[in-house]
Amino acid sequence: MRTIKITNDKKRDAEVCMEAAVKPPRIRRTLENGADYFNIKVLKHNLALAFETLSRNYDNLVDMGQALIEADPEIDMEVIGKKVGATQKLYVNKDNRIAYRVNMTEIIKDPLGAEKERRDRVPAASNVSGESLVQWTGRRFAKGEAVRKFVFQRKLQIKHINGLTYDFLHAMAKSLQESDSLMMVGAGKKGAEPLILSQGGERYRGFLEGRVDGEKYCLILHLTNMEMKATA
Repeated sequence: MRTIKITNDKKRDAEVCMEAAVKPPRIRRTLENGADYFNIKVLKHNLALAFETLSRNYDNLVDMGQALIEADPEIDMEVIGKKVGATQKLYVNKDNRIAYRVNMTEIIKDPLGAEKERRDRVPAASNVSGESLVQWTGRRFAKGEAVRKFVFQRKLQIKHINGLTYDFLHAMAKSLQESDSLMMVGAGKKGAEPLILSQGGERYRGFLEGRVDGEKYCLILHLTNMEMKATA
């Protein structure tokens, strides 16, 4: 489990844990004989059989289409259908050769999808642990308002590591449940900066949701990097 340093409404902080809580499916799917089924990946084609590669071998698409009808050059019976094991992402250039130096670019768009700005992407350091704090901003959003305003991509469960942090998080969850709201949290001294969970990771806005059932509690950190805005 990873750690996170978070403050409460009194600006007191504690180091706690966060993890993605994976809920097992309630429905078990099987094959006709009752055996468990599983997904596999199979190879569709390789670069030599890709459309971009094949198109270079013909003067025009008409000739290429006729070749596909007559000779099936896009099919290699020794390759297609093979099971694919562990894979690793590689970047290639326009000639499908491996690119060893890649410059990432951030494209900023307006609500209508038009490009506003283009800049080099600089990997940022994580700002949720160590000397950095995740700040309780005091900005509350009603749950109904939040789900209509933001698109949440991830959620992490915040968990205590000892008795003191249990009381700390239980009180936070209880306060949020009583107000039936989500609390915006952020990085930096005033909590105005986005959360970066890992080195070079995505920038997120964070919202805390709390649920309490007697001595039990659940504190969920909802993460979003997309806000829905009305267009003119």
